[in-house]
Parts: sequence; structure tokens; C-alpha cells
Amino acid sequence: MRCTACGKELTVWDEGFFRKLVNRGAEECCCIPCTAAHFGLTEEKAREMIRRFQKTGCTLFPSPPADPENGSERL
Repeated sequence: MRCTACGKELTVWDEGFFRKLVNRGAEECCCIPCTAAHFGLTEEKAREMIRRFQKTGCTLFPSPPADPENGSERL
């Protein structure tokens, strides 16, 4: 799946963040930078939000220590 705004290939993190903020059942999504920009957030604030969502058990995001950029390192 690709970002509907910029065309970037999406990760599970991108899709999860978009679905958490916009529509859990979305068929099309935007990447973290585009979603953050739409809501007036910095990318760092978006990643802080993702970490908080993870800690509260949100199932849209893999459990830590995966990374939203490459899926293998800490967020």
C-alpha cells in the first residue's frame, strides 16, 4: 500500500497511525509524515504518540522494540 498524499510505500506503523487518528477501517492511508502534517504535528510528536499508544496496548502497532522506520529497532 502507498501513501495517498506522497506515494511512499507504507509500513505497519504508517497504516496504524493513520487508522488510529482518522479511521480504523480505512482502506487507503497516508504515511506518518503526511498524517502528522495534516494534523499540525511534528514527526517526533507523532512517534511519541505511537509509543504511548503501544504502552496502552493499542493493537494497531507492533509491540516494542520495533521501529516505525524499518520495523526492527526501537521506536
